[in-house]
Amino acid sequence: MEQARADGFDGFVAARWSALFHLARLLVGGDRHRAEDLLQEALVKLWFVWPKIAEEAPEAYVRTVLARAAARSARRRWWGENPVAQVPERAGDGDVSASVVERSRLEAALAQLPPRQRAAVVLRYYQDLPEKQVAEALGCPVGTARSHASRGVARLRRLLADVIEPVG
Repeated sequence: MEQARADGFDGFVAARWSALFHLARLLVGGDRHRAEDLLQEALVKLWFVWPKIAEEAPEAYVRTVLARAAARSARRRWWGENPVAQVPERAGDGDVSASVVERSRLEAALAQLPPRQRAAVVLRYYQDLPEKQVAEALGCPVGTARSHASRGVARLRRLLADVIEPVG
């Protein structure tokens, strides 16, 4: 019985790890180490309730735990510095692809949003969840989740507007 529980859990984690990690990374503003910690915390919580929700919606449960834990961790800690062992070299002019630059800009802009707005935007537009599921994941009414997403998108537009060039 315990082996079947472990196998089911391991299979879920193996199948969904990269998508859940990417979600966690977006929720914490791109910090890889915080995302790993956040996902580990969510998976530990999932392990304890696995027999109850294994057949229902384990991914929705993990999404909810991730969104709430990201908002909670942003309130209790300061994450302003990211120490590194070696300062990275500057990239050459011709070796950076446009998509990597654009993704990095978007992640940096997402990191500037308040945690609940960031979670609402990521869940609604990256995960493509309906507003009701976003509200459930954030633990708030649908109208509040809608407001968080709307304000987050508006702020992203302002943050990213300075580099949008007119076509033609």
